[in-house]
Amino acid sequence: MSQYEQLCQRIVNEGTWLTNERTGQKCLTVINAELEYDVENNSFPLVTTRKSFYKAAIAELLGYLRGYQSAAQFRAIGCNTWNANANENKAWLANPHRKGEDDMGRVYGVQGRTWQKPDGSTLDQLAKVIDNLSQGIDDRGEIITFYNPGEFDMACLRPCMHTHTFSLLGKDLYLTSYQRSCDVPLGLNFNQIQVYVMLALVAQITGNRPKKAYHKIINAHIYENQFDLMKDVQLSRTPFDNPTLTINPKITSLNDIETWVTTDDFTVHGYEHHDAIAYPFSV
Repeated sequence: MSQYEQLCQRIVNEGTWLTNERTGQKCLTVINAELEYDVENNSFPLVTTRKSFYKAAIAELLGYLRGYQSAAQFRAIGCNTWNANANENKAWLANPHRKGEDDMGRVYGVQGRTWQKPDGSTLDQLAKVIDNLSQGIDDRGEIITFYNPGEFDMACLRPCMHTHTFSLLGKDLYLTSYQRSCDVPLGLNFNQIQVYVMLALVAQITGNRPKKAYHKIINAHIYENQFDLMKDVQLSRTPFDNPTLTINPKITSLNDIETWVTTDDFTVHGYEHHDAIAYPFSV
């Protein structure tokens, strides 16, 4: 919470107002933020100064790991964050690559699981990383990237948190995640949860020990219609201690994640929080 609050306060105090071309809204913006999560000691980074809907964030991560490309698929596992981008984004609605209602195009997990190669075949980046880490291999390229500039026109949204690099020191597993853009009031806690869970989950299924997760953000911002709620409400609240997270120990393989794992396999303990805050979402 201290890292989260420090970033929010930094944006309020030092940010620069810019107009975002995609949304047409002003954003208070800072460049470069670095957060660190202690996965080894199970300090789960849930925001406590407002209620965090962590199961939706975990559901979204599961959808990425499965390579989902439809908002309907995400809804089916408990995540509604893609409804608007799939069905209300005017540029995407007019895009000839859009296949119909709920289609998201080649975003996030689609790139992670079926990256298109020049010869027409596909590359499963996630399976390669899982296979290597399971064998104790770190080739200094245990990287999963969702960022494919050649296919931006085939997706409803460019990926925000776009690249994940795993590093193995003996049996100790680390994760460094890179994010180009972050809606701090709404998106950041989703992203924190996903970075933490990604390391914990990959360590569990590859037989390694999770250590630290490093989260690097380039453009961190608060939208103008979120500013007063952040400054006058959320930042005025006193944080609670971090909760802990338990992951079902029966999850032991990528196939498990693909076939039967649900958000019920992730249990948060000791989560105290203030009331929810209805921050507006910008499409």
